[in-house]
Order: sequence, then C-alpha cells, then structure tokens
Amino acid sequence: MAEIRSILATDCGSTTTKAILIERQGDEYRLVTRGEAPTTVEAPFDDVTVGVVNAVREVEELSGKTLIGPDGKILTPAGDATTGVDLYLSTSSAGGGLQMTVAGVVKEMSAESAERAALGAGAIIMDVIAVNDGRKDHEKVERIRALRPDMILMSGGTDGGTVTHLQELAELLRAADPKPRLGVGLKLPVIFAGNQEARGPVEDTLRDVVDVRVVANLRPTMDRENLLPAREAIHDLFLEHVMQQAPGYGKLTTWTSAGIMSTPNAVGKIMETIARERNIEVLGVDIGGATTDVFSVFKGIYNRTVSANLGMSYSICNVLTEATLPNIKRWIPFEEEDAYIRNQLRNKMIRPTTIPQDLRDLQIEQAAAREALRLAFEHHKSLAREMVGVQQQRGIGDLFEQKGGGRTLVDLFGLDMIVGSGGVLSHAPERAQSALMMMDAYAPEGKTSLTVDSIFMMPQLGILSTLLPDAATQVFERDCLIRLGDCIAPVGTAREGEDCVTVVVNGQTVAVPFGQIKVLPLALGETATVEARPARNFDLGEGKGRSATFSVDGGVVGLIIDARGRPIALPSDDRARVAKLREWLAAMGLSAEQQQA
Repeated sequence: MAEIRSILATDCGSTTTKAILIERQGDEYRLVTRGEAPTTVEAPFDDVTVGVVNAVREVEELSGKTLIGPDGKILTPAGDATTGVDLYLSTSSAGGGLQMTVAGVVKEMSAESAERAALGAGAIIMDVIAVNDGRKDHEKVERIRALRPDMILMSGGTDGGTVTHLQELAELLRAADPKPRLGVGLKLPVIFAGNQEARGPVEDTLRDVVDVRVVANLRPTMDRENLLPAREAIHDLFLEHVMQQAPGYGKLTTWTSAGIMSTPNAVGKIMETIARERNIEVLGVDIGGATTDVFSVFKGIYNRTVSANLGMSYSICNVLTEATLPNIKRWIPFEEEDAYIRNQLRNKMIRPTTIPQDLRDLQIEQAAAREALRLAFEHHKSLAREMVGVQQQRGIGDLFEQKGGGRTLVDLFGLDMIVGSGGVLSHAPERAQSALMMMDAYAPEGKTSLTVDSIFMMPQLGILSTLLPDAATQVFERDCLIRLGDCIAPVGTAREGEDCVTVVVNGQTVAVPFGQIKVLPLALGETATVEARPARNFDLGEGKGRSATFSVDGGVVGLIIDARGRPIALPSDDRARVAKLREWLAAMGLSAEQQQA
C-alpha cells in the first residue's frame, strides 16, 4: 500500500467526534492537523454524519485542503495534493458502544473465556450468565429478558465435552426470548462458540427465536483458548446489526475505506501493534467520564477489561462508593471536611462537562482518579489470568468450585511501558501530575516508562494499524505519545529515612532514602545507562540487594526514582500524611497550593 499518501480518520465518541489528517512526509507518516465537533447521533439531528462533516470541515480550514465533495461526502481517493484523501477510516463508541451479555457453563472457565473474548472485541459486558452462577433459572430468564443487549456470546464445553449443560443454556435463552436494544422486529444475534458436538442441538433449540451464528470453540481443550474467531464474529455483527441501526451509520459505512470499528477495539489494536513492533510488555488505560478501560499485552497475550461504573464525571460517585471516602481522601494534600469532598464529587456527576476551577478542586478530582485507576487495574488483574484447569487432576465437581482461576498475567517487574489516556491524564495542567497519578495508582516495579496520549488519537491509529501498521506506529511514536520519563522503583519496605536505593547516572551518584521521590534531569531525546544499587531488603528485579543496570530514556518530567517502597504506605495521622504528600509533590516539581497572582 505504498501509494497511500494521505489518510483521514474519525472517532465518533459519545459526546465528541474527532477527526485527524495524516500525510506521508518524505519516508514517514505524520499528523498534519485535527478537528472536532459535537457528536450528532441523538436528536435533533439523528445522523452521525452531521458531526463527522463538522469535524472534517475544521480539518479543511486548518489544512487548506478540500476533503468534502459537493454531495457532502468525504472525497476518496485523492484527486490531487489539495483535494480528497487516499484513505478514510472511522471508529465509534456513540450510542452507548457495543453492549453484550455472555453465557457459559462454568463461570470461572468457559464464561470467563467468553468474557475475555467480548471485552477484547470492544464490548461492555452487561452480565455473565453461567450454569453455576448461583441464580435460579427463572432469575436468569428474567435477567436476560430485561437486559436487551446488542448480542449474546454463548460458550461452554471442550470439544467432545458436555452437551447437556449447553442445551440447558439454550433452553434458558429460548424461554427468555431476548430482544435487541436497537432495531425493532429484528432477531437478537447469538454467537455460539462452544463444544462443536453441541452445535446441532443448540441451533435447533434457538433457531426460531434468535439469529444464531456458529464459530470455533473458545476453549477447544482445557489448556487452550481460541478467542480470535469469536472476536471477529462480534466485530462483523457489530457492523451488521448495531452500526446499521444507529442513526446515520448506514450512510457513514458507504463513505469509509474499511468497516467501522468500535473505539475500544481500535485502542486495543494499537496497543497490540506497539507491543508487537517493539517487542515490549504494555499496560494502557483510557479513563473516561463513564468508564475506565484497561488494556495489556503480557507474554504476547492481549487482554482488555472495562470497568463500566468507574469514570470521572457520570460515574464519579460510583468511584466514591467503591473506593470509599478514606481511600480517596488519603491522596488529597490538605485537610478538608468529608462533606466538602463528597459535595465536590457529586457536583462533578451532575455537571459532567465542568472542569476544576482551582487547584484544590483539581487535587480532589485527581485523588478520585487515582482510586478509579487503581480499582480498574485490580479488576483487570483478576481477568487477565493464565488458563484454569491446566495440568491439574480435578473432577468436574472441583471445577464448579474453583474460585479466582489461574495466576494473573500482569507482571509489574516485566512491564516496560504504561500508556495513560483520557481527559484527567491527557489534559492534566502539568505533565508531572499525570506521572504521579499513574505511579500512585499502579505502583510500578523495577524500571517502567511512563507515557500519555497527548490528544487521544489512539482509536484512529488503532484502525489504521490493521491496514498500515508502520504508518500507525510512526504517528503514535512521534505525534501521539508524550514521554513523561522512566520510573525506577525498588520493591520492599523499611523505616522512613533508611537506605533504599543508590543510583549512578552520567557519572553522578545519588542516594535516595526510603519514603522519598527524586527526579533527576533527563530531557526528551536523551538516553542514559543507570546502575541502581538497592539496599539489602529491596529488589529491582534481580533479587534482594542485587544491583540492576537499566537503559533509560528521558522525558518531559525526567528520570524518576520512586523510593516509597511497595506497597506505597501513607502515614495514618492526617497531618503527617498531608506533609508527606506535599513533600512528594514538591519532589515532582508540583505546587501543593494555589499560587497567588
């Protein structure tokens, strides 16, 4: 595809439609300009293409190119250097995104595999139905009937395994006679990805009430997952059923050079591409107003989870409920009444588009963000796990009793890069605030690169990566990603002020005692070799007390030495806690109080 010189890509979000223009400049692709406009999927417009055209009009004005023809459509292919583009792509999460229910035989096995497949395809999981989920059959039927998802993914049984349990699940679905969220009179799509020997009975049971699609088994054997066929079927049905019913999407589909992709699916694609191209382990987060999505690639395995009740505006009171006020309050660098903090968070929920007006309000919001990021990460670790049932002598009764599955794939010592995205991280007034939020929420271990997505164009780059991975990687590296700096963090604990780690960088030896953060100057584009010597109770990945040598890259914050130990402990006394938080803010070059004009 060497002839592709210009690319226009849009992302239709729930509130804003964003457009970016990418062009080939010499040997590489670069971002030229971007535009945005309100999304128009709802009344009074009821046509998503109106918002798309408005966003592209802004790109036209800024670039001086003609991108929309007399008929109101995007001009493809390009006519000349100033007219049209070679490729037009789009992603979408407007209209509530892709909402799914998954069903499996054993909650901790086939249902969990179905959950991973659906999450990886960009879905929000409304519920997980399983034979052993503890609910009575009539409760499951009522639940399925009430949910009205966009589609259902059904799985269970290894090939040659159980058939009767899958028939039971099919009977439940038949009794519920579920209806789709969009499209009056259409049958609900149900993807069957279970034991191939159960395909006939399941299809016979469900044929009259739902639209059944059969794909390869998600768990053909106990020790192997095959998620790709189910994910591809989800993507195809998303285009066929969900997108075609949403206002204006039928028209938008005729404009694009490739199918529309769901926004979370696209973000996952760029994460996978970066991990593969650079051979690194990556953790990414997109913290939005209503949800927090976490993406990871560990040992070459991609996982995504969505915490549908953890967000920074519509869902901020859910963060307050789940995290509890003391956990949010522990990150606030001043003493304040509980009622004031609660009211600030409630105000954000009822006025979701407002932004903090002073530093104290910002610090309360960023404290809540730390807890939303932490809780979403805990949820992610619980689902990004090794296979259950591998090389273990168990009866079927034991399988029904399993709790928690295999070990988590998330290895913080092995983690190479954290990518932060979403308003609270991408648009923090100071980049060091974003770095500190991620350090506090994720407590990275060993050496980890901290980065943020500057203007949230990962969805557009994700769909581009499926066609032109080199172009997507080049723009991601040069125009999307902002390097904050590398963080070196020993694991262990000690008393305040005791020896923790000594680093040697550029001929300079710096000792950082326990409980402190130290930022060393290392600018963007600079590299260095660091020898880190931990005290005998601390580990940098080589074993307790063993030195480690790292190649580090500079960033807008610098090289961060985090000697707060793991887990990060805060003083229980309020005054001591506030003093310690202020000390850490000062170490990161941040002010704890509003500067007087």
